[in-house]
Amino acid sequence: MKHIYIFKLITFLVGGASVIVNSIDIGYAYFFNKPLFVHFYPIKKRLSRQQKDFLKENISFYKDLSDKHKSYFEHRLAIFMREYDFIGRENFDITPEVKVLIACSYVKLTFGMRRHVTSVFNKIVIYPGTFYSMITKQYHKGEFNPGFKMIVFSWEDFLLGDVITNDNLNLGIHEFTHALTFHGKKSKDISASIFFKAYKQISIFLDDEKNLTKIKKSNYFREYALTNKLEFVAVIMEHFFEIPQDLQQQFPLLYNKIERMLNYKSISN
Repeated sequence: MKHIYIFKLITFLVGGASVIVNSIDIGYAYFFNKPLFVHFYPIKKRLSRQQKDFLKENISFYKDLSDKHKSYFEHRLAIFMREYDFIGRENFDITPEVKVLIACSYVKLTFGMRRHVTSVFNKIVIYPGTFYSMITKQYHKGEFNPGFKMIVFSWEDFLLGDVITNDNLNLGIHEFTHALTFHGKKSKDISASIFFKAYKQISIFLDDEKNLTKIKKSNYFREYALTNKLEFVAVIMEHFFEIPQDLQQQFPLLYNKIERMLNYKSISN
């Protein structure tokens, strides 16, 4: 019987410690608007040599990281590629490079968040080019469909968004932002809550007619951004990752909101 009491005591102590740590974590996030910590991996997943070489040659975000943060990025990349199904349509070939490029879009978007895996989608569908949606009855370049838990990309347009880095068009960032907004609304995770809190603040900003008029007169954001608030935030995110200096200069308040939203600084001080 003695070992049963010891087991119960250990369980009680662990549970109590967990409550204390969680309370500290919540308090820290409340006062500083960011998680107490982001990266903690007792055992990190590793990429193949081929995948690492591809990252070094093609992903500028990764190349700019410290060695320590590169290992964190690799770990998250490996988790993402294992967690989600990649499905090719119209004979599109899902190569290892395709997986890495798509995963990188998501990982860099969530790199400042503690919990980087979401259940709002479980598959990524890729077409060679624009595709016809049976839901909207229109052709699309990308789509987030929460009902079917999937992200859909036109590979041609996804790749253009990655190759051309100064046009504020990035399909991967755009669609994954939609997924994270949906996740933020549903999840109680601290990073998700911070993300959605900033989204609501940007929504309030847009409700002010004076701010909306300034945005329209600036001609800074493409017209599609004004479709609705979801699209506006997704477009801002593209600007944040493509030419952050311009966004900071044109709309510093929105830039700061995105920084808080992602817990990530795109411009080094």
